[in-house]
This record gives sequence, C-alpha cells and structure tokens, in this order.
Amino acid sequence: MAEPLRTVPVALADGGTGLLDGPAGAPVLVLGNSLGTSAAVWDGQLPEFRARFRLLRYELPGHGGTPAAPGPYAIDGLAAGVLALLDSAGVERAAYCGISLGGMIGMWLAAHAPARITALGLVCTSAYLPPADGWRTRADQVRAAGMASISAAVLGRWFTPGFAAAAPEVIRRFAAELEHTDPVGYAGCCEAIAGMDLRADLPAISAPTLVLAGADDPATPPDEGAVIAGLVGGARLEVIPGAAHLAAVEAAAQVTAALVAHVRAATRSGDDAVAGR
Repeated sequence: MAEPLRTVPVALADGGTGLLDGPAGAPVLVLGNSLGTSAAVWDGQLPEFRARFRLLRYELPGHGGTPAAPGPYAIDGLAAGVLALLDSAGVERAAYCGISLGGMIGMWLAAHAPARITALGLVCTSAYLPPADGWRTRADQVRAAGMASISAAVLGRWFTPGFAAAAPEVIRRFAAELEHTDPVGYAGCCEAIAGMDLRADLPAISAPTLVLAGADDPATPPDEGAVIAGLVGGARLEVIPGAAHLAAVEAAAQVTAALVAHVRAATRSGDDAVAGR
C-alpha cells in the first residue's frame, strides 16, 4: 500500500517545496512541472505512476502556493534545489520527468549530476528559448500588472482550440491556477528561462532520454524537441498529435503510456539504483 503523501522538509534554493509519496521499495520518479502550473499538472499521470513508482514532486518558487524569494532565478539554482530535495528524501538516484521549465531543470540535472539521474523524460520543452528580452518583458509585465494580464495569451499556447472548447472546466482550472501563481516567483522563473542555454550541455547527458513534443505546441514546437533529441546520445523523439504545450493534460493517456514505458525500460536495463538505493 502506498504511503501517505508527506512534505519533504527542504525547499528549492530559490523557494518551493517537495512532496514524496508511494511505496517505499518502488523506483523513484521525480516530476517537474511547467511555468505557471503546480504539481497538479501531473494529475492525469498519477494513477499509473503511483502504481509503479515512488514519486517526488516539487513546486517551483511561487507556484502551487509556495513562497517565492525575489528573483531573478537561474536554471542551475532551481536544479540545485531539486538535488537538495533528493538528499533530504534519502534518494541517491532517480528517474526524472519534466514538463517545459521542469524539463529544462531535468536536462541540467542529467548533464551536471549524471550519477543522480537514471532516466530522463522531457515533455514539451526546449534547451534554448530566445528571445531573452521577451521573457524579461513578460517578467516585468506580471510584476507590474499581475498574472491576469497574461492569462489569455498563455492559455492559448497551453491548449488547442478544440480541446479548450470541449473541456471548458479544465481551462477554468488551469486559468485559476495560473492567476493564483505568485507574480514574483513567475517572473523569476521567466528570467531563468531568459538566461538559459543548455545546448552545449546536452551531449553530456548519458541517461536514457525520451523527448515528447506536442504537434500543435506553439511554445516549444517539435523542432525544439528535435534539437534535444539530436544532441543527446541515443535520445528518442515522439510527437504527440493534436496536442499543444500542456500535452500531459490534453493527451494524458498517450503521454502517460510513453513515460511509463520509458522509465520502466530504463529501470530494467540499469540496476536497482533507480529505486533510490
């Protein structure tokens, strides 16, 4: 039986919290969420994930009700916080799956702390996402005018029009989550993306890597996934048809199946280190 959800008592370097749950002997899987969402962005995957893995989920600074230190942040600082969470939880090695900014953090971890990451699942993300000025302008906007000032534009990138029309309750939920994100944390994360270029790091990644891209994602289109897959040795790219940026929500079953198969294969082909021992 899965253990009850508990809070891991270590924060990300720039703010944020972690949650650990699942069977103590199961392989450990870290989940990183996207900019403007909480760990609940993974809700569509949780039933299948919980049946197979011990989950360590974290919140970005200012996301999911967590506190946010003043920015700007950097990808390496956010990643250092995830390593601290692993240490606090007593997890030596783990698989990692991340959406968008969560995937960027995962790439940094796999490149700079390869002994800690045994498998990497990257969903709708990029190793380099210019122009930097655009991210800094967005950061300035939310600091000055609040999160509601960007809500419509962001939601338009997260979901395809057909999905938005068919699932208005999902759109309302994600709009509320975005608009309740702390502008300080959101802006700091925007600045982390502005200063990020992971392309030179990607060849150092040795963990088995699966890249998932939404075919209709305007934020990190399939070409961005192809860059990652082309630079990470042995990486595989899958394009999810009919999905925009939050493919893990819009095409939950397909994303779940792909990630479960990938992490389980890496677990079987490694040793038992992915279980956190």
